[in-house]
Amino acid sequence: MTSRESNSLTPAAEGPPVGTLPILPGPGAGAGQVSGGIARPGQQINYERFLDCVHCGLCTAACPTYLETGNENDSPRGRIYLMRSVVDGRIDLTPAVQQHLNLCLDCRACETACPSGVQYGRLIEPFRVDQQAAEARAGRPRNTDWFHRFLLYGLFPSRQRMAWALWPARVAQRLGLDRAAERLGLLRWLPSRLQRMQRLLPPLQTPPPPLPALLPAIGPKRARVGLFLGCVADAVFRRQHWATARVLQQNGCEVVIPPTQGCCGAIHYHSGSSDPALELARNNARIFRAAGVDAVVVNVAGCGSMLKDYGHLAHELAPQDAALQQELSDCAAQMRDPMEFLADLGLIAPKGTVPLRAVYHDACHLVHAQKIREQPRQLLGQVPGLTLVAVNEPEVCCGAAGSYNLTEPDMSDRLAARKMANLLAAAPEAIISPNVGCSMQIQAELRQRGREVWVAHPMEVLDLSYRGVAPPRT
Repeated sequence: MTSRESNSLTPAAEGPPVGTLPILPGPGAGAGQVSGGIARPGQQINYERFLDCVHCGLCTAACPTYLETGNENDSPRGRIYLMRSVVDGRIDLTPAVQQHLNLCLDCRACETACPSGVQYGRLIEPFRVDQQAAEARAGRPRNTDWFHRFLLYGLFPSRQRMAWALWPARVAQRLGLDRAAERLGLLRWLPSRLQRMQRLLPPLQTPPPPLPALLPAIGPKRARVGLFLGCVADAVFRRQHWATARVLQQNGCEVVIPPTQGCCGAIHYHSGSSDPALELARNNARIFRAAGVDAVVVNVAGCGSMLKDYGHLAHELAPQDAALQQELSDCAAQMRDPMEFLADLGLIAPKGTVPLRAVYHDACHLVHAQKIREQPRQLLGQVPGLTLVAVNEPEVCCGAAGSYNLTEPDMSDRLAARKMANLLAAAPEAIISPNVGCSMQIQAELRQRGREVWVAHPMEVLDLSYRGVAPPRT
């Protein structure tokens, strides 16, 4: 028997995968307590969502971590079984169980593969929130270390702080100090997560100016849209926002950019910090409602997924506040990826030639969470001279997954290597990625391999065609 076979489990018709844990009774077993009287996480999750999973195993072939480890506990059905076991009081939330759950990228590829419509994201995300709350009540709060307090929660969600923090990094890159420090081995004295951040940081060019509050439509006005800036995206990839705005203008859109908008809240929510996530959601909902727009365009797949989930967020975190639930649901209904929006609006075909052999990378939170697969290819197919080449495993995660590449570096690196092998096999001159986290991950892996390939957002490619500008040559 191979090691993979020994870790794989045979699904049972009515119960969990055979060979992991005992068959569970119905809800309520274990009285919802663990040793020490600490309330078990997951008690607020609708129990029927656990029962939607029939353990057929079709999700396993789509799960990136299961593809790498072959361990059933690292598959979606295995994690659902572990969460349900904790809720039912059959097992404690031990460090081993936590690690299997933490290893989940929340890429939601399992939702695309599942024939039963299991809402996996509506299980793993509230479970993590509940887990952190339970541990805080027990005097063992998670995510209070320096990395979470000062970087993940303090630095990343703020456009202004990110801009300040990137200034010395930009100077160091320009003077070659970063490369010198790497050659001299000085970086090894940094904490491991700061080493990862330095490795992932792309080349920092002089940023374009901040976008104005309003950009007029070019030609007959077809729509009034808001543009979501985010936090890391605006600090590191502001050129993508300018490209998106120009493409929208070319398609007859008046573009509104409220300056007081903030982080989408995904950094907090996906790491189990619920209150700040809810406050950020409330702030963005009110700001964009006041903007009076037909839609809000979000050109970062991870942010877009979070913004479209605002209604679910309110129901999970504020179950008694009907007004807030309605407010956030209305906000979520306005959120659109630019490719989704332009495909529905009807793209005004660009004329400039972009002579590139390119591959398109399916960002997980676009293809799985937002179900946007064909629109990017449809729009890019209208760019003269652009040739899109198919790749193997197009929907397997690259390992970025928000802050996952900082918190789970080993698995992130394995998935990055897997993704890069598939992308480079197509011999592309450009890799087109609709998510800044994926772009940073892909660029870092290219640098590790000494390869120079242009990594661009789809809106940047369309913008070049509209402006008649040649693509950069790496």
